[in-house]
Amino acid sequence: MKVAVMGAGAVGCYFGAMLARAGHDITLIARPQHVEAVRHHGLMLESRTFTGHIPMQATTDASGVEGADVVLFCVKSPDTESAGRAIAPFLKAEAAILSLQNGVDNAERLRAVTGRIAIPAVVYVATEMAGPGHVKHNGRGELIIGPSAASDDIARQFSEAAVPTTVSDKVTSELWVKLVTNCAYNALSAVAELPYGPLLQIEGVTDVMRAVIGECETVARALDIPLPATLRDSILSLAASMPEQYSSTAQDLMRGKPTEIDHLNGYVVRKGAALGIPTPANLALQVMVKAREARGPSHS
Repeated sequence: MKVAVMGAGAVGCYFGAMLARAGHDITLIARPQHVEAVRHHGLMLESRTFTGHIPMQATTDASGVEGADVVLFCVKSPDTESAGRAIAPFLKAEAAILSLQNGVDNAERLRAVTGRIAIPAVVYVATEMAGPGHVKHNGRGELIIGPSAASDDIARQFSEAAVPTTVSDKVTSELWVKLVTNCAYNALSAVAELPYGPLLQIEGVTDVMRAVIGECETVARALDIPLPATLRDSILSLAASMPEQYSSTAQDLMRGKPTEIDHLNGYVVRKGAALGIPTPANLALQVMVKAREARGPSHS
């Protein structure tokens, strides 16, 4: 397949690297410092099973999606509309767009600005950018994608490239599971500047997380979105599987970048307000991150 990665940060670079290793034709669309490094040396992938440079194409221009069979759309949620408009003129008619983003409404928003079907995807991977053109994989790496004419073929080819991918007609519920997980972890990890393992050792943190999860579950029920009965336990046990992982919100704050908090806890707050459901724990975490964001990058 010819694959373009729009917004190639930690998530996009990892999946691009895995697909390139399997022989697919990859173009990364990324920030200038990453593009320059990839053009000179290839993309550096560091994982438990492989460390090395992987040759691929890279550009800063949205026209990099031209001719792609699949576009991995990995920009931050606040940038969905602007990035969608940027790539729209260059998409070939039969291109499949996969929204590999946090939040639950990006595929709909992307469809509205591109006029193309966008396939929602739930991403479970722990990655970070360790430097220009250097992605570090800390764990997991699977995708759950929504059904479409192209989904079964994408899932097969991705799985053959060691990216376990399943197609689910319950993808909306799966997106909400990921949303609730992000609501529980992201803000706390960001404000504390701690990875998940040490974070959960702090007295009271799991109580706050339970309150956040409970609010999310109440909003989801009001929206008729089914969530698993074991969700709370599975979310709280996640830290043990990736104790050294900082949330994406924490990574954004540490780099002085805007966060996605308005599309995580903030999304639940807005939905709760529209439904008349109080969400004070989610609101507190949203406001704490916004206040921390206003202070600028960390110097610790």
